Amino acid sequence: MAQEFSGKVVVVSGASRGIGRSIALAFAKEGAQTTIAASSAERLADAAKSIGQAGGPQPMTVAADLRTLAGCQQVFNSVKERFGRCDILVNSAGATKAGNFVDLTDEDWLDGYALKFFGCVRLCRLFWPMLKDAKGTVINIDGGAARTPGADFTIGGSVNAAMANFSKALSKLGLKDDVNVNVIHPGMTETERTTTLFQQRAAASGKSPDELRKEAIARNGLRRLGTPEEIAALTLFLCSPIARHIQGTAISVDGGGTPGVY
Repeated sequence: MAQEFSGKVVVVSGASRGIGRSIALAFAKEGAQTTIAASSAERLADAAKSIGQAGGPQPMTVAADLRTLAGCQQVFNSVKERFGRCDILVNSAGATKAGNFVDLTDEDWLDGYALKFFGCVRLCRLFWPMLKDAKGTVINIDGGAARTPGADFTIGGSVNAAMANFSKALSKLGLKDDVNVNVIHPGMTETERTTTLFQQRAAASGKSPDELRKEAIARNGLRRLGTPEEIAALTLFLCSPIARHIQGTAISVDGGGTPGVY
């Protein structure tokens, strides 16, 4: 797909590290002008440097609190002022807390929904007119817990399920407005986020993070954890013209770890 996205404007939330950063890098390598958004200006600067060194267009960075409407509006305003368009929106921001249900506070729940769910909803709403004009694409990076919730991940499972349901509903509007909307459900992926989750679960269970990692891989029958680059590769495919007939679909990238028929 050499330079397939040249001239396209791509907005990626949660792009300062992990999956979001890999997605932004992959788009930039294919010629896209990326806008990367997250809360940390320092991490965004580091991500922008890496993306620029990879040979693609230098990304625009927007440091904003995506848990708030004002932060999402800041991202939109920056893109509108500089580019006046958006072809692809990737919602990858989200960091819900794991742990024992009775120990999770109202603040933990509100924070989890504010960033991952409401951040996604607000960015979709703000950018929708531009996406409609561009006949664009929305990719929401969700998570396997939307389908297979666990007792130690009640916030994440419910947030992911809400995001998946919202995405399916939005895809119906996308049929009318010629905007593709799809979901990717990453399984356990080698990121800082996954390391943090293992640490939180370790605190709740009394086991070490390494023990929990090995147990999770064995329990799900996995060969290994996934990589951010694998999520990025699927994202680019779903945003390409050849995938235009894929609409309102959720695809797992989890090494076969999700139980069920499909």
